[in-house]
Amino acid sequence: MAKFVDVASIGSYFESLSDPRHTRNRKHLLVDIAVIAVCAVICGCDGPTAIHRWAKNRESWLALHLTLPNGIPSRDCIRRLLMTLKPEAFQRVFQAWICDAIPVDVNNPHRLVAIDGKACRGSHDKAKGLGNLHIVSAWASEEGIALGQVATDAKSNEITAIPQLLNQIDLAGTLITIDAMGCQKEIVKQIVTGKGDCVIAVKDNQPKLAAAIQSFFSDHMERDLEDLRYQYHETRDDGHGRIDERAYLLAKVPSDFAPGKEWPWVKAIGYSVRVTWHADGTESEEMRYYLSTCDLSGKRFGEAVRGHWGIESMHWVLDVNFREDEHRTRERTLGNNLSWLRRFAVTLLKRHPDKDSLRGKMMSCMINTDYLTQVLSLQPL
Repeated sequence: MAKFVDVASIGSYFESLSDPRHTRNRKHLLVDIAVIAVCAVICGCDGPTAIHRWAKNRESWLALHLTLPNGIPSRDCIRRLLMTLKPEAFQRVFQAWICDAIPVDVNNPHRLVAIDGKACRGSHDKAKGLGNLHIVSAWASEEGIALGQVATDAKSNEITAIPQLLNQIDLAGTLITIDAMGCQKEIVKQIVTGKGDCVIAVKDNQPKLAAAIQSFFSDHMERDLEDLRYQYHETRDDGHGRIDERAYLLAKVPSDFAPGKEWPWVKAIGYSVRVTWHADGTESEEMRYYLSTCDLSGKRFGEAVRGHWGIESMHWVLDVNFREDEHRTRERTLGNNLSWLRRFAVTLLKRHPDKDSLRGKMMSCMINTDYLTQVLSLQPL
């Protein structure tokens, strides 16, 4: 059963956090600073200075819910705490909050969880040889919930970050979707061992597997799929000046599948085809191949493939509404924690039932504390 969470009770989740500050530097309570940061980021604040500025203007409202023994913490105080809080421990607090407010539906097998990486493009520092901060996130696609993230210093390191992120997630009963970067034997094995399943894109980074899947379907297409047993689903979307028709096909792995010994967890292989008719009369086609560790219906396979777009949409929201790519935060722990606060803010804002845009909801939170209180309640859809 869902537990109602109001502003006053949010702080209780942060009480489990170990305070990294020296005792002589604890003029302000960790709980107060954390709740202030959450509220301010929901309102669109992009860093410690903006968080402090927002809190000073909302001091009377914050005093109704927080202790604030020495008033509003300074910009430097907020910055120091977010620089020293361990990201994984910080995220666990929010995960507990989510679990209480939105219990997992036990009647929904194969909960879709998308994993993907995003670069914070403004976080590089050429003078210090510091590249962009990359964040690998887990996103519950159908529920619109941020589940966790791991930071890495290079896109190539996403392969090592994904297993760390999987360790933070309850894999049982989930259907993980990952792009071709995550098409690795150890990652697939980890998911299956954790009692989960996955649908992963297959491209040329696994040349033998990709070639075998392409060859299998090419051979059967030449015979119009006459002797192939498969699951199939089609969709048609009309909007944004174009028409998209998509087809999804999933078939069990044949007994003579060449990469089968190296990929024993793979139970099915499939493809998706998208044909697009553009407003100018042109037509384009895209085909992608996938592996699956379970046999799904054509509809559910299509939902998994399309569901992965949810995390890419979330990344777009971060750039458009929170301007994440413009943030110049170079300190890695601070950047990681601020990035997580933005992702959690997207979760809260998306779940509010108001039909306004996400940007509109942010503005409403900024000017109306009653509206902010509603958003913080993490309402079930």
